[in-house]
Amino acid sequence: MASSVQSVPSKIKPGVAPLRAGVGTSFLLRRLHSLSGVIPIGLFLVEHFISNAEAFKGPAAYTRQVEFLNGLPFVVVLELFGIWLPILYHGLYGVYIWYRGESNTIDYPWTGNWLFAAQRWTGIVSLVYIAQHTYHLRFTGVHLPTHPAAAFAKVQGEFQNPWMIAFYVVGIVAASWHFSYGLWLFAAKWGITTGETARRRFGYVCLVLAIGLVAIGMMGMSGFFRTPYHPLDPNASTENIVVR
Repeated sequence: MASSVQSVPSKIKPGVAPLRAGVGTSFLLRRLHSLSGVIPIGLFLVEHFISNAEAFKGPAAYTRQVEFLNGLPFVVVLELFGIWLPILYHGLYGVYIWYRGESNTIDYPWTGNWLFAAQRWTGIVSLVYIAQHTYHLRFTGVHLPTHPAAAFAKVQGEFQNPWMIAFYVVGIVAASWHFSYGLWLFAAKWGITTGETARRRFGYVCLVLAIGLVAIGMMGMSGFFRTPYHPLDPNASTENIVVR
């Protein structure tokens, strides 16, 4: 007697797109990309936000923080291998992922698709923000590593342009989101959070982290508005800069 086997369609819960880890070389590059986004770039981002928050205490506190950071042993080596090279790799490979990525937020408005799209765009915005921020503060005007007392006035001068204020706000929000959601992806891809419940709970933690980083970034920015603006005199000697 023949019996027919009735196939039961698998039940797929909509909402989150599958995590892609890649295969072969792609797997290694994606793992390095994920790791570099947390260590050391993520740690640097948190430290940078906290350091900039010293501006809330005034120019003197901000100057002391700049002096401290530039006085660290082997600071050039630390910046090269702990900041700039990881950012260069993470940024370039991130652009490649962005270019090759496939998301469809219109036909399939799943949570995973929207989060993936947000991660791509905040990554691009963050990269532009970091490039502008680094170029202006490190390669134009007064050389801050040798003249840290000019740091507060230099940043404050940039905030005299309303467009730059908006640019910094967008950059801070984008970098905070990109890192926080990247941390969630890191935990999922590296097997730290296993199961839907663990990932959902850690998602709340990362959301709080993003909000906290934005708050710290805004607090740092507000410090430059609390102090009356004293522009740097380009004709004055940098040795005679007075911190007010």
